[in-house]
Amino acid sequence: KNNVNIKEIGPGMAGADSDDSLYPIAVLIDELRNEDVQPPLQSLATVEETVVRDKAVESLRKISHEHSPVDLEVHFEPLVKRLASGDWFTSRTSACGLFSVCYPRVSSTVKAEIRQHFRTLCSDDTPMVRRAAASKLGEFAKVLELEYVKSDIISLFTALASDEQDSVRLLAVEAGVSIATLLPQEDLEALVMPTLRQAAEDKSWRVRYMVADKFSDLQKAVGPEITKNDLVPAFQNLLKDCEAEVRAAAANKVKEFCENLPEDSRETIIMTHILPCVKELVSDTNQHVKSALASVIMGLSTILGKDNTTEHLLPLFLAQLKDECPEVRLNIISNLDCVNEVIGIRQLSQSLLPAIVELAEDAKWRVRLAIIEYMPLLAGQLGVEFFDEKLNSLCMAWLVDHVYAIREAATCNLMKLVEKFGAEWAQNTIVPKVLGMANDPNYLHRMTTLFCINALSEVCGQEITTKHMLPVVFKMSNDQVANVRFNVAKSLQKIGPVLDSNCLQTEVKPVLEKLASDQDMDVKYFAQEAISVLHIFSFCCVLYMNASACLLHTGSIDGQYIEKLINCRAS
Repeated sequence: KNNVNIKEIGPGMAGADSDDSLYPIAVLIDELRNEDVQPPLQSLATVEETVVRDKAVESLRKISHEHSPVDLEVHFEPLVKRLASGDWFTSRTSACGLFSVCYPRVSSTVKAEIRQHFRTLCSDDTPMVRRAAASKLGEFAKVLELEYVKSDIISLFTALASDEQDSVRLLAVEAGVSIATLLPQEDLEALVMPTLRQAAEDKSWRVRYMVADKFSDLQKAVGPEITKNDLVPAFQNLLKDCEAEVRAAAANKVKEFCENLPEDSRETIIMTHILPCVKELVSDTNQHVKSALASVIMGLSTILGKDNTTEHLLPLFLAQLKDECPEVRLNIISNLDCVNEVIGIRQLSQSLLPAIVELAEDAKWRVRLAIIEYMPLLAGQLGVEFFDEKLNSLCMAWLVDHVYAIREAATCNLMKLVEKFGAEWAQNTIVPKVLGMANDPNYLHRMTTLFCINALSEVCGQEITTKHMLPVVFKMSNDQVANVRFNVAKSLQKIGPVLDSNCLQTEVKPVLEKLASDQDMDVKYFAQEAISVLHIFSFCCVLYMNASACLLHTGSIDGQYIEKLINCRAS
């Protein structure tokens, strides 16, 4: 636009007016000015770096939608052909992602050429190209006419699913699921199922893993009859597979598979074919398999109902609650709401408590953290009496854990428990124990008291905060440890909005002013910050009260008040 010349800003030039960072832009301008145009996205789609190629293809797919059908045939489709017939495999892999975006809007003659190019790439000598073709086979099938899906795509699918490279065969599995959704029910058995049955028994565990991972999608695509006749036996085999990765992938799909079974025969199939496999997986030698199963098995209770859950599933839940792997126990506990809906949680409570205690005291802090996050859910399902008797002490013990993340999570946990059980329960049960920690010899525990007060003040309300918590905060302003004192300032700032304006002026402000003259710089800083914030808050309160009074008596607000309110909001 400004007649920039590449010679004028070549690399390495010194001087105030030159900048090496402009050199690439100058190169681009020079190339675009050249009469011999080579589209830059085509060039980028052929480079060795996979990330660059993928981004180039993504951009080409986007701009294809901006072409008219005529321009698509004149400009875009020739580009796809050039990529598809390129010497380097990189260009041919990129071409695989472009067929589906141009096919629907070109003439029948060009469509035939595109189908031929795709067939060629599916049998390319380079495995990377065949992988790319297999990954886009399902997408390409969706834009083809049904007759060509049957005549062209099925043969390509069969060939790719029998490829010598397992990395190609596993990608064909996903394509098979997409193709199955396109075909009429009467064609599925003959055209797709033989290949998918072969994939489910493939010699490579990676292919079988992909079948297990896509099993629910496949089940929805083929319908109830094929599910009963073909997929149930295949799913049983995957649950019994010799490779743990395949068993784990299949176990993860147990609930979804059972939910999608035909309703008229669902219970019979589960009890006869699926449950025996599930029982074996409960005691599997691989912890990942057991963990995957534990994350979904509780969902079977809503499918099988109360009687079957009590008789057949409950023993499995109890066994998993005693499993040596903490992830298994955590996954069971995290899904207790499913069982609670069907049989109630009381039948699990005796086994539940030891499992929770073990997890709460686990040597790995991440395990302790996970059980804390589930505690509000457990509390709601077990009830306040059971919680106070069995679990309250655990929640308080977490407040003095040696890991900060645990103490922080325990503080949030208390707030959620108060939201569930109410402020009165907190006043009688939690608040006294929290405030008692203010006298703990360990300053970290004293600081945890302040963190708890910050959280609890929001849910306990003004009365409990003012009457019980605030005096303790004032007392801690004289703590010998500076970290505690500046956290007192932060706490007073945090709980200030809960308190009334009179309390802020007569009680809180003098304490903050005292801290503002503290010898420690950090204490001074946070005290001064708290004073400023609370001053603005108090000013806001006065303004809004006056504005409300004006509205109440006159039905309007003076312009000066509006200006002050706007400035106050900005502050």
